[in-house]
Amino acid sequence: MHLPELPMTPTNPIDNSAPAATCSKPNCGCGKPKALEAPTAYPLPMHGAHNPGNTRNVTTPGSFANAPDLGGPLMFSSPNTPGMPAPSTKTAWDFLPDGWSVTKLDAASTPDNFAWMGRVASGNPHVPTMEVAPANDGARGTSACSCCKTDASKKVEFLTARGDRLSVSYPRAFVPVTQLEFARLGIVTPQMRRVAEREPHFDILSSGKGPEAVRDEIAAGRLVIPANINHLSYKLDPMAIGRASKTKVNANMGASPISSGTHEEIEKLQWAERWGADTVMDLSTGGNIDDCRSAIVCNATVPIGTVPIYSMIIGKKIEDLDWPTIEASLHHQAKQGVDYFTIHAGVRRAHLKHVKNRLIGIVSRGGSLLAKWMLVHNQENIMYTQWDAICDILRQYDVTFSIGDGLRPGGLADATDAAQIAELETLGELTERAWRRGVQVMIEGPGHVPFDQIEWNAKVQRAICHGAPFYVLGPLVTDMFPGYDHITSCIGATSMAYHGAAMLCYVTPKEHLGLPKKDDVKQGCIAYKIAAHAADVALGIPGTRDRDDELTKARAALNWEKHFELSFDPDTARAYHDEDLDVDTDFCAMCGHDWCSVRISKEIVEFVSGKAEGFERMGGKDGMTPGAAIKSAALTPEQQEILAKRGVLSPDEIHKLASKTKRAMSKGAPSASSGTNAASSSAESGKVAEWQSGKADAATAAPGKLSCHSDYVDPETAKKVQAEKLVQINLAPAFGIAKEDRVI
Repeated sequence: MHLPELPMTPTNPIDNSAPAATCSKPNCGCGKPKALEAPTAYPLPMHGAHNPGNTRNVTTPGSFANAPDLGGPLMFSSPNTPGMPAPSTKTAWDFLPDGWSVTKLDAASTPDNFAWMGRVASGNPHVPTMEVAPANDGARGTSACSCCKTDASKKVEFLTARGDRLSVSYPRAFVPVTQLEFARLGIVTPQMRRVAEREPHFDILSSGKGPEAVRDEIAAGRLVIPANINHLSYKLDPMAIGRASKTKVNANMGASPISSGTHEEIEKLQWAERWGADTVMDLSTGGNIDDCRSAIVCNATVPIGTVPIYSMIIGKKIEDLDWPTIEASLHHQAKQGVDYFTIHAGVRRAHLKHVKNRLIGIVSRGGSLLAKWMLVHNQENIMYTQWDAICDILRQYDVTFSIGDGLRPGGLADATDAAQIAELETLGELTERAWRRGVQVMIEGPGHVPFDQIEWNAKVQRAICHGAPFYVLGPLVTDMFPGYDHITSCIGATSMAYHGAAMLCYVTPKEHLGLPKKDDVKQGCIAYKIAAHAADVALGIPGTRDRDDELTKARAALNWEKHFELSFDPDTARAYHDEDLDVDTDFCAMCGHDWCSVRISKEIVEFVSGKAEGFERMGGKDGMTPGAAIKSAALTPEQQEILAKRGVLSPDEIHKLASKTKRAMSKGAPSASSGTNAASSSAESGKVAEWQSGKADAATAAPGKLSCHSDYVDPETAKKVQAEKLVQINLAPAFGIAKEDRVI
């Protein structure tokens, strides 16, 4: 099929020159958005973001987000709508410990091949001691001894990924333990290198200095690597959380007093890892909490977080909580290998007056417990008054703070209120204090926020907490859909991540209703992987759209197997497809052959659609005929389970798909799905190929198609086919109708 030759005359010839941030070179791999070929009266709002995909010659202009700012306060960011707070001008460099200083030197005098010099002993068993003696630097007239130390302090010098030369002075007796401390001394740890390896956009945007770019973001406090020195001795694969990295997803789990146990929680941990959880929080409040936590840490490849106060009050009243109990519990969990702690130190006595008129009060367990403690003792929050001591404990093991939002709103009517913002201002103070003691920090955020307030919530946190990673539960954008809160919340989560959140805490269908089970964990993980990925693409993070583009090529080529392989959940995609039509051909059951727009686009010679190299479907009897139909493989047990849960097909119908004994829906239709295996006679295969490729004419096509999808069948014949030949499906179970319902 060919397109007719038509003159290409613009209907509105307005000069719409591409902005400077675009690129007009064909096949250019620079990553910048491409200038539009056709003029338009509505210029695109380009702000310099990279195109998130590497596929050449695509027609989309790319991302409307801001230009990437690795090493700067914006990182990956959305353009501000009017009234948004500006990012903080301060970073963790402004909150150094006593006895530290940093000086920016003249980079012009930097010797060739200079990267780092000094001598730093390591207090972390997973980071080696660093020593690089400087060559004689004629431009500065330094020697090895005078450059690296004085009587009271030692010095290191290094180049940032942006090319700045920094000199850092620190106390002679100091030995770094945390990733933040190593980063401040210019040291690229093995964990930082692993992060850069897992997220190659750091390398792309910093001219091959990805590990150094990771280090610089950590030194600024905008990126954390939750990696307890004890968990690194097990199976932990280091990862990073921050808006300079891809959006991460956390899955919550844990045994309760009335549900679940250690074995089930380990199963849920591994299930969450399978479905893309980047971290997992053990929120156990019942059962053998200590053994459960230990087992989770030993088996986890992802960072593990906890809320330590839960185990501190098992078997006792909250009012009995004291510092010795807190101190012992923090040490114990840190020794077990927990990577980050949620500490609700931001709930202050002065804040409680703001909660009085809330519709749902305090919904954070930790926040409500500490509020009661303050009221009983008539004292300030013990976590706040002991903050410096808590910091010192976490530093010993390189445990990251996830500073809890104990006054987060529990409903839309309580969002962005005085209690929430007053606590957030305290979280900013606690962030500064933790940085002064060398501890990594991320900030927890609200869980119920109207959609219009999301951007402000994200950007006010960025301002108050100086760019520390924002870790957000949801947020839910409506409260009236219990049972579907994984959907209501992932809508808010997508927006929150686009506007600045670095990690999203998943919400499952069981939120507000009960403890999530295995399938709830899967549904929550997938909903939040969608939110995180959508935000990353929108922000223009290089390479994030590549898999989408590959799947689109497979979809355009009607290469179903490759389509499913590239999908996030291949089993579900394949099961849903085969539920209606267990043959991979040039259409699906949605439109059928005659109405398939993708097939029509593929057949238009001038269109590139469906013609990408390496994506053509191979089928036929031998599986090697280009474009031919091919019978799909038998359903796997996982795919059978998916269809069984849907309740649309009967067990017998699912069994037939699993054993491939399903018959054709029309006796006249040549079938690639008849028999007990994929092989059939060559004549039959030829008829199937001709029928499914759309090359048969009207006279011969009607008997050789699934009649329900043919536009050559008259209404009376269609009724007969539906009555006599189509599988009759019992929909009663799907609608909760009893088998003996007399009305039905």
